[in-house]
Amino acid sequence: MTAPHPATAATSARTATPGTSARTATPGTSGGAATPGTYAGTTTPAETATPTPPPFLLTTAAALHALPRPGGRRALVMTMGALHEGHASLVREARALAGPEGQVVVTVFVNPLQFGAGEDLDRYPRTLEADLDIAGSAGADHVLAPSVDEVYPGGAPEVRISAGPMGERLEGASRPGHFDGMLTVVGKMFHLVRPDLALFGQKDAQQLALVRRMVRDLAFGIEIVSVPTARESDGLARSSRNRYLSEDERRSALALSRALYAGQDAAARGEDPAAVRAAARRVLDEAAHAAPPVVLDYLALVDPADFTEVADTLPATGEAVLAVAARVGATRLIDNLPLAPASGPAPSPASGARP
Repeated sequence: MTAPHPATAATSARTATPGTSARTATPGTSGGAATPGTYAGTTTPAETATPTPPPFLLTTAAALHALPRPGGRRALVMTMGALHEGHASLVREARALAGPEGQVVVTVFVNPLQFGAGEDLDRYPRTLEADLDIAGSAGADHVLAPSVDEVYPGGAPEVRISAGPMGERLEGASRPGHFDGMLTVVGKMFHLVRPDLALFGQKDAQQLALVRRMVRDLAFGIEIVSVPTARESDGLARSSRNRYLSEDERRSALALSRALYAGQDAAARGEDPAAVRAAARRVLDEAAHAAPPVVLDYLALVDPADFTEVADTLPATGEAVLAVAARVGATRLIDNLPLAPASGPAPSPASGARP
């Protein structure tokens, strides 16, 4: 199985020679790269707008391991590229956790195993030069952008990590085999990078739960850190796929976050799981008649430990995840919110946490 190399044309002077320490490029000057602080025409928050030297671009694990091991912890942020503010928030948190003596490694790899038949592997955006600027501005020390042959020498792997029953629910039911491919590449990147901790966004809540389960069940010995979902000011969860939305489609897509916040409000009032789902469903039913319509894939209230559907009461932990997936036009979007019953008032709109 082959896929376009995420680092195609990555022959710029940013590529590091193993064992060297000089940074070799000026931000925003090579190959039409985006100016730091901008991405696809959208300005990122002020904290990422200050130009900083770009991180090394490495293409092999051997090149990473030839560099001096940091005195502190090595933090890993795995991406498929097309970085945006959501990824930048992960990198900033990784920088804070690793500290000045630690090291932050961002991987950019479009994993072919995660794309099923008819999915958008060839269409997936590849913006490595802009990714370097965003990663560097957020505090990454190195970007590892390996080829498919580096990650899967000899072709598609015959031995893979199975996501088990949890991987067959929700996203797994909609995208058969997706989570097996995800866990296989995550496990592979853990071995290639050898991090002490790895950060994942809450937006991909089922992925996060599966990675935590894999690390526990297979004794990887890596700390997994969850980072809250980054949202646009209107509440839309940040995603590389948002760029595919037309102006009208984006307006319709806001129904996803509105539905989740309606469910969150119901949970905060102490209502039962059925009422939480009903509150969210009302928003989505209305959005199904919008122009263009929101075509619902699933709406589920699940236990975050195993992603089984919550029935009459919340799990013993008191926590649950309200998750949604839908199509707007040709673009499939996912979103979720962690919930707890009678948890007090929902976040104020002034906090930027919701529309």
